[in-house]
Amino acid sequence: MPAFLPEPPYRHHQSSRIGILLINLGTPEAPTAGALRPYLKEFLSDRRVVEIPRPIWWLILNGIILNTRPAKSAEKYASIWTPEGSPLKVHTERQTALLRQVLAERTPVPLLVDYAMRYGEPSVASVLRRLRQQGCDRVLVLPLYPQYAASSAGTALDAVYRVMLGARNVPELRAVRHFHDHPGYIQALRQSVESHWAEHGRPDVLVMSFHGVPRRSLDLGDPYHCECQKTGRLVAEALGLGREEYRVSFQSRFGRAEWLKPYTAETLVELGRAKTGRVDVMCPGFVADCLETLEEIALEGKAEFLNAGGGEYRYIPALNERPLWIAALADLVMTHLQGWLPDGWDADAEAGRCAERARLAKALGAEN
Repeated sequence: MPAFLPEPPYRHHQSSRIGILLINLGTPEAPTAGALRPYLKEFLSDRRVVEIPRPIWWLILNGIILNTRPAKSAEKYASIWTPEGSPLKVHTERQTALLRQVLAERTPVPLLVDYAMRYGEPSVASVLRRLRQQGCDRVLVLPLYPQYAASSAGTALDAVYRVMLGARNVPELRAVRHFHDHPGYIQALRQSVESHWAEHGRPDVLVMSFHGVPRRSLDLGDPYHCECQKTGRLVAEALGLGREEYRVSFQSRFGRAEWLKPYTAETLVELGRAKTGRVDVMCPGFVADCLETLEEIALEGKAEFLNAGGGEYRYIPALNERPLWIAALADLVMTHLQGWLPDGWDADAEAGRCAERARLAKALGAEN
């Protein structure tokens, strides 16, 4: 077996291109136990996601979890599945298409914008291969996680670097590590909340729920907790909220270990028992609606709050395809492309340079 994967053929007449690779978490192909099992196996086998010693975790994962959880997860996915498919995949595809359009308006340089999923399809490896085959020798990687965590952005970048280990001709790479305090992202969140309130009125309390991670990750140096807190503070300031008017909490706890606190479920129960008249919940760490927002927060969270005695409950949708968010995403990309985008680029001039390069190469005996 060769040490490296085959490289796409080099063509002297082809212009060097820049690729933009968005990476999101992933989704099963269908809301069925059969589709959930391989997806969960890939996800929960990731050493960055679960840091339990491998022999012990292998027994737990293969002996218990993969025999019980797929069917339960399939029921949850079925409750939020759309005629177009998985909400996460649908929104990610739309964001990619919209970003491609906005970037085309901002620069004449042709950019190849694509997306991949860390788990499931399209895989990071397959999309990187496609970008290389299309002539990309520079790639900007943008994990769609505003707050950095080793188990999210960290493992997305792992997947990219793992592909590069098998590449003979490694492209130039750049990566967006996080954007938890990016002004455009914060303003997009502010606008989404204000638009919701303009239609439905203001709540007594706004809960900002972020995906949870084990508390141990914070103790070991993961910046995720601090970045979530900063996002929450900046959004509250942008909305002009007082300290008692919002909460920052963490959802999706898994297992018996302590995770980041306060837990969203406990926060909602507490607010319900306090007879809070209305609670709105948003999930700033998710830029696209998915299982964790549409099922866990919009459905389960509502039931927890109402059953505890709370009044009205509303979920504020994720940023999805909001124009201000797509503009912020384009701002992020353009900032990280500095030095890669030539000044005064012209399509006709570039075509002429490529033709001349091909002519010279052919004169020296090159076939392509």
